[in-house]
Amino acid sequence: MRHTLNLWRRQLGEVPGTVWQQTALQVLILADNGLTHLPPDIGRLRRLTTLDLGHNALTSVPDELGDLSGLSDFLYLHDNRLSRIPGTLGNLTRLRYLNIGENELAELPEALGSMTGLVELRAQHNRLAALPDSLGGLGGLRELWLRGNALTRVPPSVAALRELRHLDLRENLLSEVPPSLAGLPRLRQIDARGNRISRLPEWLLELPALEKLDLRWNAVDPSLPLVRELERRGCVVLA
Repeated sequence: MRHTLNLWRRQLGEVPGTVWQQTALQVLILADNGLTHLPPDIGRLRRLTTLDLGHNALTSVPDELGDLSGLSDFLYLHDNRLSRIPGTLGNLTRLRYLNIGENELAELPEALGSMTGLVELRAQHNRLAALPDSLGGLGGLRELWLRGNALTRVPPSVAALRELRHLDLRENLLSEVPPSLAGLPRLRQIDARGNRISRLPEWLLELPALEKLDLRWNAVDPSLPLVRELERRGCVVLA
């Protein structure tokens, strides 16, 4: 049985010091407590596999978060007030799920690409105008959620995400379907709603697994021959 401490919605304001002494903990839930500060003591809990810090008021998290080498399941940092995440998170090479959405992040560290265990990355509703080139290092990534940022492009290294199935680019500033997606063998769904796309590339016909292409609230003509051909091949196109 896993050692779990669930302090969800306890109106703590501050984490009791006794928590950091429980070094056998594997699951720690501190969500929705009005936390504004997380001490370096968090780094003591090296057996944690899941850490939930979502729905708080954190403006930063300590570098010692990267000492949690046992994190292999989930790390929730969403719905805080983070303007940066430490590069030490790149040490979390076993982590499978990271949610840093609903923050104030203007950039992500290059070290993100070292988190090679990631299967799902959520960075929705931030202030990202660009993504690190190291993103292509996440070779096992299956889902990437980037809705509600200020992206005008995605890096060429995304072409290395050979396991990617779902890509959410909704509500960004893209003027084209990112060329780096061409040839991704397992990509099933592209959500590009609410961008500035007016033309579609022919290489979309070469994506072997594409099942759904959502282009609503762009300037794409739904009567284009390419759209009809995609639908003939079984891909649902919404435009």
